[in-house]
Amino acid sequence: MALSPTFHTILTTSLSAPSPKLPPSISSPQRFPFLIKPLHPNAFNLSTSSSAPDQKWRVNVSFFPAFLNKGKDAKVLKQDLLDCIAPLDRGADATPEDQQRVDQLASKLEAVNPTKQPLKSDLLNGKWELIYTTSKSILQTQRPKFLRSSTNYQAINVDTLRAQNMESWPFFNQVTADLTPLNARKVAVKFDYFKIGGLIPIKAPGRARGELEITYLDEELRISRGDLGNLFILKMIDPSYRVPV
Repeated sequence: MALSPTFHTILTTSLSAPSPKLPPSISSPQRFPFLIKPLHPNAFNLSTSSSAPDQKWRVNVSFFPAFLNKGKDAKVLKQDLLDCIAPLDRGADATPEDQQRVDQLASKLEAVNPTKQPLKSDLLNGKWELIYTTSKSILQTQRPKFLRSSTNYQAINVDTLRAQNMESWPFFNQVTADLTPLNARKVAVKFDYFKIGGLIPIKAPGRARGELEITYLDEELRISRGDLGNLFILKMIDPSYRVPV
């Protein structure tokens, strides 16, 4: 649901018919081990010198360190992901190999998501900056860099079920949307108004819709996946921001 020089969005939408004609600088939104150690050969040998209590103790010793390190592992995974995407210009410079690596790291982080029901969490509220995506409609890599939005933002308020996409220089376009929860981490998105240059309102066509699933959420980072399979990684910049009703 992010806006671009052609007014594409971070929240991907599914359009079934051509969009109405809009000004040149804007177009309609797009869809938008558990490791099991092999048993020792003597595991079932009743003559082994190890007693049952000893075996139980060994299991506990191997279990608790892994449990205590879970939080640290998530922190390391998150830093690995941030380090990986840092040189990729939000995904514009990513090769297929880069994209695969980012997706693998994102999937590992999603597996330890601390917020199981993001749509019921206040951590979702506020203004987020897009730091990586696979969406070509957002990145607009076919355009010169000076015609691409330098920064894209997405704001969400779970109490009002409202969302807003904003782009910065050079177009400053915006779009707002209503959200309908489909489950505790997935929403249907219905766009209502575009704002050209952040000022001129244009009613969105009824078919400007999509879906977005929030697969990882903490105080600093959010990972989402759109209904066209695009990956979106965002960082929190203003938790107090409110989306216009």
